[in-house]
Amino acid sequence: MPPKPYIVDTETTRSLHFGPELIQSRMLKREPDTLVFDYTRTMMGFLLFLPQPRQVAMIGLGGGSLAKFCHRFLPQARIEVVEIDADVIALRDEFHVPRNDRRFSVRMDDGARFVAAVRRRFDVILLDGYDAAGMPARLAAASFVEDCRGALRRGGLLVVNLARDDPNLERFRQRLRRHFDGAVLGVDDAEQGNHILFAGTPLRRRVGEISRPAALPAAAWAQLVLPCARLRRAQHAALEAGALQPGG
Repeated sequence: MPPKPYIVDTETTRSLHFGPELIQSRMLKREPDTLVFDYTRTMMGFLLFLPQPRQVAMIGLGGGSLAKFCHRFLPQARIEVVEIDADVIALRDEFHVPRNDRRFSVRMDDGARFVAAVRRRFDVILLDGYDAAGMPARLAAASFVEDCRGALRRGGLLVVNLARDDPNLERFRQRLRRHFDGAVLGVDDAEQGNHILFAGTPLRRRVGEISRPAALPAAAWAQLVLPCARLRRAQHAALEAGALQPGG
């Protein structure tokens, strides 16, 4: 039976754990909407390519870091979060996750089932679905990747967080390349413990000089500018190498 998530508090932080060494999420008590871990800031780099998303889906709630950031700083977006673990959802108030309303919802469901059945089309799907045992097989399956592609609008992006030491990382990257016609870009987070994969046709549009998206507050952009610069360098290198060409 998988271990239940639990909370660890310090004077300044609150963390969600699945075990002593497995920190799933961390929140600053005085700034609960701040993205503490660089991998979450890197995932938000999708704003380089889609600065004003209207429909955002998230697979995996955790401590709600991405959900809270998007809820606060992307007021034009409707955000749907899917979490399979009832014990994680039960801790949402402890992490200041917003209440469900017309533009924000957290629902208990299997992420693979959700994307296979959903009829809406999303601008962005953010996948951070690790549990105590790692990435569930159903979220790494070819059928799930195909369903994600089908659940995105034309020009949408899938963003996936993976551990750098995940033995299935390269297999998953190749799976994305097949289903997204080679339009896949990978970049490490600053701590180099996570590898974030982006998939979708917007990656083929060269990003120019980095500037704050007009609708994004300066406080939010300050958290994202360095990961975005790293993502831009990776994109330019991939374009120069021909790695983002169709089928490449």
